Amino acid sequence: MKKFIKIILIMLLIIFLLICILLMMLKYLASKPISSEYFNKVITSGVLENKYTGYGEYTVNSLEVDSNEELFNKYKIWYPEELEEKSDKKYPVVLFVNGTGVPYSKYGATFEHLASWGFIVIGNDDASTATGESSSITLNYILSLNNNKESIFYNKLDIENVGISGHSQGGVGAINAVTNFENSNIFTSIYTASTTSLELANALQWDYDVSKIRIPYFMVAGTGKIDSETIAPLESLIKNYENLNEDIKAIMARRKNVDHGDMLIYADSYMTSWFRYTLMNDKEASKVFCGDSSEIVQNTDIWQDVRIRNLD
Repeated sequence: MKKFIKIILIMLLIIFLLICILLMMLKYLASKPISSEYFNKVITSGVLENKYTGYGEYTVNSLEVDSNEELFNKYKIWYPEELEEKSDKKYPVVLFVNGTGVPYSKYGATFEHLASWGFIVIGNDDASTATGESSSITLNYILSLNNNKESIFYNKLDIENVGISGHSQGGVGAINAVTNFENSNIFTSIYTASTTSLELANALQWDYDVSKIRIPYFMVAGTGKIDSETIAPLESLIKNYENLNEDIKAIMARRKNVDHGDMLIYADSYMTSWFRYTLMNDKEASKVFCGDSSEIVQNTDIWQDVRIRNLD
């Protein structure tokens, strides 16, 4: 009996050590700071992929705010500079959800890039985002600014068009943010990159359930070794895609020759296209995903394993 207990304890210790190693690996892979010139290094093939890789038409400003929250310390918001002018124009919102141990400061260039295409973009410095709680709090915060007459964002948010984007653990957090909270129904579009597989997420106690999603969903991963063999393998992507409600708009795809830590920048163009399409009704951006000749399907030099549902 003592020998059996000893074996069990050893096995539990090994599992604990493996989980610790996985967490450290996730943090390392996602923690490389993104250069402000990253878009000049991304290889593209599609015409629209090339267009949305570059900066948009808007000059971007940003501001950082103390959160006064226990889960994290700060918010940062990127927005089109013209928003500061007096006008009735409203801007869609996209909330970013961090990967393991990675605050917005590591990939602020991607926030700025998206804001240059006409979005208000907000993130926080939460290092452990899987539950979605910090994202729910962040959503309430940005919505409160829309009602605050002292804020530059007063009446500037298009609250009918609110998206969320998450990478790695942040993909888990994004799924939970749109499914598990009182304000989950505010979100109208979701994008995730290299979401931790359900099996691995369960082992890490990062539970999620894609079957509860009721909004358009674009999911991507990379074919690189770590993504394809450990964190976000093809089987996991397919399983999540097939577990979605059959009625929602959905698309899955994998970026060729890109691994876990680089998915943020190499899929950034089509993430931008996705939010332009789903939050702005941009007809040109919709051509990336919709129709028999959608660009992402034709773009076989860069993308593979594309599946599309309910996108006309």
